[in-house]
Amino acid sequence: MSFAVHSLPAATLDDDGMRRTRIGRIKMLLLLLVCASPVIASYFTYYVIRPQARTNYSTLIETPRYLPEPSQLSLLDAQQRQVDPRSLRGQWLLIVVADGACDARCEKMLYAQRQLRETLGREKDRLDRVWLVTGDQPPRADLLPALAQATVVQAVPAQIAAWLQPAEGHTLGEHLYLVDPMGYWMMRMPADFEPAKVKRDLDRLLRAAASWDKPGRGPL
Repeated sequence: MSFAVHSLPAATLDDDGMRRTRIGRIKMLLLLLVCASPVIASYFTYYVIRPQARTNYSTLIETPRYLPEPSQLSLLDAQQRQVDPRSLRGQWLLIVVADGACDARCEKMLYAQRQLRETLGREKDRLDRVWLVTGDQPPRADLLPALAQATVVQAVPAQIAAWLQPAEGHTLGEHLYLVDPMGYWMMRMPADFEPAKVKRDLDRLLRAAASWDKPGRGPL
């Protein structure tokens, strides 16, 4: 009795199998692209539109700075409860930094902050007003009605200064600061700014981010 040894046929994929493999790879790539789209859009905002940004009135931050962790930025609400800085993500933030006593310059900044948001029209729900109150004194009571729709939290000046920085020769309270929905500080308005020019900057950024940034705070 003898045994004949035959080689096994090479494993190959038929046309249908190859088609399914290609479709699976395409789906995986699309899924990765969807997951990465917020980051891609953020970089697009910073760098692809940067040639147009040469006409920007405000200063684009070369290396955007991310919202600090709670251990690095301690925030307290009006009831002295801890507020997680990360809870502010999901919206554009227009930030004022000023003492609770709020002198004339502070009042001017808060007024400009509110008016800038209102001038955005139907896009205003994509931007939140934030007042980082320095010092132990709470905001003046007469200011509270105008701040009903703003986020007002007390913060430690040194911790704010480790995140936000004024232009050379100026103080933190002389600027407005813009943070994107991803949580990155990415723009600083000039001291003694012209509101119409700042609005132009805001319009440009909101328009560039319209495909991925929607009104209302949501998870990121």
